[in-house]
Amino acid sequence: MLDKEMREPLFDYLDEHFGKIRIIEEKNILKSRADVLGIVKGAIIGFEIKSDSDTYVRLNTQVKDYDRFCDYAYLVIGKSHLLHAGEHVPEHWGIICISDEVKMIREAKLCPKVKFTDQLGLLWRNELTEILLNNHFPKYTSKNKKEIVKFLIEKVDNDLLREQMTDCLFERDYNIFDGAKKTVKKKSSSGKRRKRPPKPVGVTHVIMGRKRRRKK
Repeated sequence: MLDKEMREPLFDYLDEHFGKIRIIEEKNILKSRADVLGIVKGAIIGFEIKSDSDTYVRLNTQVKDYDRFCDYAYLVIGKSHLLHAGEHVPEHWGIICISDEVKMIREAKLCPKVKFTDQLGLLWRNELTEILLNNHFPKYTSKNKKEIVKFLIEKVDNDLLREQMTDCLFERDYNIFDGAKKTVKKKSSSGKRRKRPPKPVGVTHVIMGRKRRRKK
């Protein structure tokens, strides 16, 4: 089974398993690219896909990077990996096998190495500002992102902050990039070079209960 053939069954399974989850595909995290990040209330869940044609060559590095960003992580495998998959990931990683059906082989446990600072670093500056305001702090426009992240971790209950972080990621509107691109194109007619807006992460699914909206 190929990677692209495994994703739809995986998303259907996540729909049933979590009920409300936002899917972010192909997100760069440190030296790796996470195949799938799932955003649920208060947690980020990583899913690394190893199809029947994939090897474990890069998995050691990928595991280390997932462990810093994800509260829980799963290895999603094709049937050919079933016998030995558990030998290649830590005990806190879960395992999901996809063949004719999707089967939970092992539930994930809370990752002991997750870095809250790295997770908060996934937020945009405007999202951090929103969290500041929601907690009755000023915008701190003179502070950079790292300083704001450090301030929030020190001043806000971390359980509350984690929920606010995942709420921002869940509600994030990637359509603002369309407007940014149009603005850059219009201003570039003056002859001055403008920086390109950041390329949006490949969000392709928003799963809310049994309803899934596919972005075009």
